[in-house]
Amino acid sequence: MEFLHQFLDFFLHLDEHLHVMITNYGNWIYAILFLIIFVETGLVIMPFLPGDSLLFAAGAFCAGITNEAGETASLNLGLILILLLIAAIAGDALNYLIGKRLGLKILKWNIRGKQLVKQKYIDQTHEFFEKHGPKTIIIARFVPIVRTFAPFVAGIGEMTYGKFLRFNFIGGFLWILSLTLLGYFFGNMDFVRKNFEVVIFGIIGISLLPMIFEIIKAKRTAKK
Repeated sequence: MEFLHQFLDFFLHLDEHLHVMITNYGNWIYAILFLIIFVETGLVIMPFLPGDSLLFAAGAFCAGITNEAGETASLNLGLILILLLIAAIAGDALNYLIGKRLGLKILKWNIRGKQLVKQKYIDQTHEFFEKHGPKTIIIARFVPIVRTFAPFVAGIGEMTYGKFLRFNFIGGFLWILSLTLLGYFFGNMDFVRKNFEVVIFGIIGISLLPMIFEIIKAKRTAKK
């Protein structure tokens, strides 16, 4: 419970904690932010790390934020965009490889003479990602938790790596650029700074819209 409390506190007061981290760690903050984005996108067991909110907060600090004590903390926008883009693309690529090399082998394990997951389901997953993979990889970038699992499942489905890599880059570029620049241009507004928790939940809500839209669309298609 204590860990959960600390995690929620860090998540909801990300702006305050990030200010302290920038002040205390100096340039090491770039490595820390890189690792958070890399781990969140690269390890399927770490889907709950802050992604969208972290990008927004990092963008806000690129414009410079002054706390109540009058201390200003800032980050370099160009360096943040480059490092986090590399982290996002490399993370998804690693997750894909883990799914393909490890996840697929696990699913093919034989237990009492029966394969853990039937081959036809694995084949269906492959067909899905060959047909809908590009859209899925891009949309998943903007959906918390889903973005961590999507590349892993794409690896299990053996989506063509060249196709995955291309849309991994496009999705990562759109995700990093949009949310970081949103923070850069709007993160210092009085309303945003005074209602940071509300803004964070708003970002999460907006991030879930693509998934909700796709679910509704799939249901309508199924009815037809």
